[in-house]
Amino acid sequence: MFLNRVILHDFKNIAEADIPFSPKVNYIYGSNGAGKTNLLDAVYYLSMTKSYFSSSDQYVYAYGAPEATLCGYYQMDNGTEEKITASVKRGGEKAFRRGAKAYARFSEHIGLLPVVMVSPLDSVLINDTGEERRKYLNFILSQIDRSYLQHIQAYNQLLLQRNRLLKEEAMPDLLLETFSERMAPHAAYVHQRRRDLCEQLRPLVQDFYRQLSQGKEAVDLAYRSDLDGTTLEELFAREADKERVLHYTTAGIQRDDLQFRLDGHPLRRCGSQGQQKSFLLAMKLAQFRFVREIYGQTPILLLDDVFDKLDMQRVEDLLALVSTLDFGQIFLTDSNKVRLDKVARSIDAPCRSFFVESGQITAE
Repeated sequence: MFLNRVILHDFKNIAEADIPFSPKVNYIYGSNGAGKTNLLDAVYYLSMTKSYFSSSDQYVYAYGAPEATLCGYYQMDNGTEEKITASVKRGGEKAFRRGAKAYARFSEHIGLLPVVMVSPLDSVLINDTGEERRKYLNFILSQIDRSYLQHIQAYNQLLLQRNRLLKEEAMPDLLLETFSERMAPHAAYVHQRRRDLCEQLRPLVQDFYRQLSQGKEAVDLAYRSDLDGTTLEELFAREADKERVLHYTTAGIQRDDLQFRLDGHPLRRCGSQGQQKSFLLAMKLAQFRFVREIYGQTPILLLDDVFDKLDMQRVEDLLALVSTLDFGQIFLTDSNKVRLDKVARSIDAPCRSFFVESGQITAE
């Protein structure tokens, strides 16, 4: 599966664009702030129905524009072409269509066009709270398991209702027990799928990192959850007195987290910028391989400014990895054209180059 062509109108700083892409490698260069990342985000948006960089659509359309529109033509594995269109209006109205048919729920689209994005923003996975790492797990699982998305959405909705109930002075124990019973199966499903995912990603991350670092360091990834060794109902029963005092739910899968280690030490505290970036690249490459093997379809790979903070040896190791990854379509941005030319010589595949300046995209 690959993106043949994209048509954009007032998407971020891209006023107008009609771009045919290579089915393999697409090199995008230009100065910082020119719009390179916005082009990648448009590809991501058509796959995931939202921006990679913001949960709100208020930053999707150009300043002063009433609406942003996106249209992508995809060549699918079975040889057919899919047309995906999206429109986002300033008032908040949003629509997605597959061909001529509008989606009733955006979640129905997730998984049709798998994508893996690598961005400098990924540093939040290491440096920010557990919420970012849970979002990462949710992102992967929602692409390959529609039931997972339904379970996590149902759990979060019930969690909001339960927290509102805990703020009331006189809350019936029976009602709280009812919430526990309703939330428990959703929590159990999410917990198991997250644990299975991490067990499958762990050796892949370790292997990719070993190749990126030439075996100089070893990394590890571990999943931690309040549900380890117990059920949600047992957990809520133990936390009941504390919750009555604090007036909110103090335990559950909303506290799940991932632990990253470098040679046995916390990566966040002991890893250099290059080591942390290598770890994040290893995670995304592991995600790519996992989605491809489990889903049976090769994701589009979006590599945004991946060479920053990597020494030349790690850059060469990354290029060697990508060239042997049995990849599908790749979009790669950099502000350094000389470096991109070197990348083009390293990856033997059909390619196209694009220059971006002030939102204007020129094919070369």
